[in-house]
Amino acid sequence: MAEENKAGYPTAPPADGDSRSAEEAGEATSNELRHQKRKKLLLYGVAFVIFLTGIIIVLIVLFSTTFMKIRTPEIQFQSGTFGYFNVQFFDVGNESKSPLVNVSMNAVLRIKNTNFGPYKYDSTTVYFYDYGIPVGSAIIPKSKASFRSTKKINVPVNLVSPTNLSISSFIGIEIGSGLISLTTQSELNGQVELMFGVKKKKTIDLNCYVEILSAAQEIETVICN
Repeated sequence: MAEENKAGYPTAPPADGDSRSAEEAGEATSNELRHQKRKKLLLYGVAFVIFLTGIIIVLIVLFSTTFMKIRTPEIQFQSGTFGYFNVQFFDVGNESKSPLVNVSMNAVLRIKNTNFGPYKYDSTTVYFYDYGIPVGSAIIPKSKASFRSTKKINVPVNLVSPTNLSISSFIGIEIGSGLISLTTQSELNGQVELMFGVKKKKTIDLNCYVEILSAAQEIETVICN
């Protein structure tokens, strides 16, 4: 029996058509919500892929410009200490004097390698000149400078005045003032080795001016190009 409403009239049961319409409307709303959710997830996925791609590009650029960039190492004369130091003058006639120089020096060179890989170099010779006149030489042995490091090399050398008396007299003017001016020259051949088998040949030049105070037996000035 149909229930009565507050006015006393019976309430009719809902029609089957109205029930189906409500169910269809609810299902359509649910489908629309799922569609919007999938759309949002797709947008989030695309945004994440774009973000991840940007990060990868930045890392590749950073890797190629920082870790894989090959720079030329540097070699310089750093310091020197002396074992024995003998500087004398003797007469060569016409009131001229010629110096007799016999100096033992332990020169310290340094190789600065800023690459993310070792610099392997071959053996070479360092030449010492006084006003362009050879006064000594030493050997740099074959070795390597580790990645992002500064390698120090001890190079013992004997500095001896030239036997040509006229040349010695010319150098003697400077030595008589208490100075020994030297230039050091060398060429170092090697290669930088990075990861993934990347190798690059690099030649570095040693070109320094060294000024020695003979009275104090110490190095006063070092200038390298």
